[in-house]
Amino acid sequence: MVASGALAFKGLGWWWERPLVWFGLIKPEIFDLVVLKSLTRLPRKGNLCWWKPWTWLPWSPWSCVRFLKNGGAVNKVGLTNKGIGWFVKKVAPKLKYKKYKLAASFFGTREELVEMVQMLNPFDFVAYELNVSCPNSGHALSQAEETIETVKAVYAVSRRPLIVKVSKDQDYLAIAAGVKGYAQALSFNSVPWAIWTFSNQGRKKSPLWRLEKKVSGGGGGVSGKPAQSQNWSAMLDIVERKIGVPVIASSIMNYNDIAYVQKLGAAAVSFGTIHMRTPRKATQIVLRHKAETSKEIKEFAGKVKRMVDSM
Repeated sequence: MVASGALAFKGLGWWWERPLVWFGLIKPEIFDLVVLKSLTRLPRKGNLCWWKPWTWLPWSPWSCVRFLKNGGAVNKVGLTNKGIGWFVKKVAPKLKYKKYKLAASFFGTREELVEMVQMLNPFDFVAYELNVSCPNSGHALSQAEETIETVKAVYAVSRRPLIVKVSKDQDYLAIAAGVKGYAQALSFNSVPWAIWTFSNQGRKKSPLWRLEKKVSGGGGGVSGKPAQSQNWSAMLDIVERKIGVPVIASSIMNYNDIAYVQKLGAAAVSFGTIHMRTPRKATQIVLRHKAETSKEIKEFAGKVKRMVDSM
């Protein structure tokens, strides 16, 4: 699936990705799910401003996105969006639900999440993602029990399957156990800077330190290859305890990553930062995987047929 925000609010890419979509180099329609950028109940300014390129160009010292070594990024976008009211009026009615498998993503309190889901129930989304763990804005829900009860409340009004997006710095094991039967899957958000830098380099100032006073949440969220070890180990924790909730492996950056996380027990994979670093690559990986999977199925069917014919 495509991670929340990677292809903007419509699932067709940000303005710099649109030409790649037009020419077929990015194919949103081939993904099993495209999660749209997270929405909040009310408009949220965040740190990103489209008409101020210094807030989003990765090489700008005032940017809310910076590239890291080894194919990663740290971002502090801060959930910039125009709010659910704008989305329901201007965007949702125009989405191509028959062509693309779309999921809406939400961030907020229990009451806000319930209200937003009810507002989008009339539209043909495939699923909803409850983003309860944004490292750039502080967690909307602080305790595991509060998160679990919120998921149950949303489940009661939702017409779509739920994906719960948790974080390494939450009690994800308790959340996973508590939402079993209510959420269809768990996914992991970017790794909070404080956790990532402490485990990898010792304590180090975030390259986004200029924004720390503007939006809560510390030094931002680390994603892509540098976040793999943290998030994949957390995923393995859930799998090994046989909790029974499918887990989506985030931060897929190369083709071989898919086979690796499948061995760890991932039920699905998610492409996020790869769209920022190498926009065409996620589509290439999915096309290759579909082709090779189809080939394996045909070869297996051929072997079965030959066995039957020889009996």
